[in-house]
Amino acid sequence: MTHLKVAVFGGGCFWCVEAVFKRLKGVEGVTSGYAGGGQDDATYEEVSSGETDHAEVIRVEFDPSQMRFEDLLNVFFASHDPTTENRQGNDAGTQYRSVIFYADGEQREQAEKFIAKLEGDKTFNAPIVTEVKALGKFFSAEGYHQNFYDNNRSYPYCTIVIDPKITKLREKFAHLLKPEEA
Repeated sequence: MTHLKVAVFGGGCFWCVEAVFKRLKGVEGVTSGYAGGGQDDATYEEVSSGETDHAEVIRVEFDPSQMRFEDLLNVFFASHDPTTENRQGNDAGTQYRSVIFYADGEQREQAEKFIAKLEGDKTFNAPIVTEVKALGKFFSAEGYHQNFYDNNRSYPYCTIVIDPKITKLREKFAHLLKPEEA
């Protein structure tokens, strides 16, 4: 049995990030949650106040024999705007910041090199503000936030914000998708 690895990303509303990453081959699980704050617990109400320093994130469990961390980074940077500080679209606040919480030194090194390459290639028209931080405590979000997109496809936020991200994912990363998602 293959040992799964964990990656934690924050790129705006976790509904969006979760919907994108759960479609990737080798991804065995995606959990929406909170990370980055110093508290011993986190709830949506607390985090959405902007006073906890937690970010809305997803915890990805992936099979490294099917999906490389570098591929996850590619999808992460293509699926949100890493140049806007504490904002993604209309979602504003520190909880929506662009952040990679690395699980080990290898992920940290890969993330920093990846960002340096994007900056060197001038992939974006503005500097990347994505934080790269050690993963501390991760708190699962409330049940109604899990699988939100798949359970609420007709919800206006899903049709206006998430559907275009899924379309872009299929166009740009078809080779990384689970067969049923391609």
